[in-house]
Amino acid sequence: MTEPGRGAGPDFIEALARGLDVVRTFRPGTPSMTLSEIAGLTGLARPTVRRILITLETLGYVRGAGRGYALTPRVLDLGMAYVNALNMWDVARPHMEKLVVQTNESTSMAQLDGSDIVYVARVAVPKIVTLAVNIGTRFPAAATSMGKVLLAALPPAAVPVVLAEASRSGITPRWQPAPAELESSLREIRAKGWALADQDLAPGVRSVATGVRDGDGTVIAAVNVTVHAAETSVETLLDEHLPKLLRTAADIGHDWALTATIPSVIA
Repeated sequence: MTEPGRGAGPDFIEALARGLDVVRTFRPGTPSMTLSEIAGLTGLARPTVRRILITLETLGYVRGAGRGYALTPRVLDLGMAYVNALNMWDVARPHMEKLVVQTNESTSMAQLDGSDIVYVARVAVPKIVTLAVNIGTRFPAAATSMGKVLLAALPPAAVPVVLAEASRSGITPRWQPAPAELESSLREIRAKGWALADQDLAPGVRSVATGVRDGDGTVIAAVNVTVHAAETSVETLLDEHLPKLLRTAADIGHDWALTATIPSVIA
């Protein structure tokens, strides 16, 4: 639903906000929707939604799908513009590829967006997993190892505010802790510097994660190693893979800091 009065000041463009509202209605499990369904989810009038959809279709971001509409792959350009602008993938990729060779397990990088994590980089090995993961995939933060790390990096008072935002992942996690339980878990993660998620998100998914810091020491992303619970024990994950993960995160952070010091030259 749109939020009346959400914009402040004369420079807020309500039409752009409404267009983004329409794009965000397409979530996992709803690849196509009718005009009426989109209007109901956004709270916008049908004529308004129709004009937005026509505009998005003209620009190539949506297409007609039977009686409804669906997103096109061009929408990925919006997300990849963010990743490419930060140069995260180019810097992190060699280190993540090396980690995959060392562990023979998949590794991913994510950032916090509201109460979700969003995957921004990934190097995968071909294994059967419960949940498919791609760049842009969202999961509820509190039920993932990377999400726990990122939540623990926030000021404690900010965590309830962040988690008050509804997840847009479409996933109902197995582990849904009470506030006191989550607070205790995050205190422990802050002390250790890493987090374990043992099938908290879904059966069979086990992972360990740590933060990646910028040159100022601020955690700006998390990186993990994910294994199948039937193949890899918690002991193996922590004793063998975690030390390699910690070195990888440190190396990525070091390179990010170096990259930030290189002057930009525009020809």
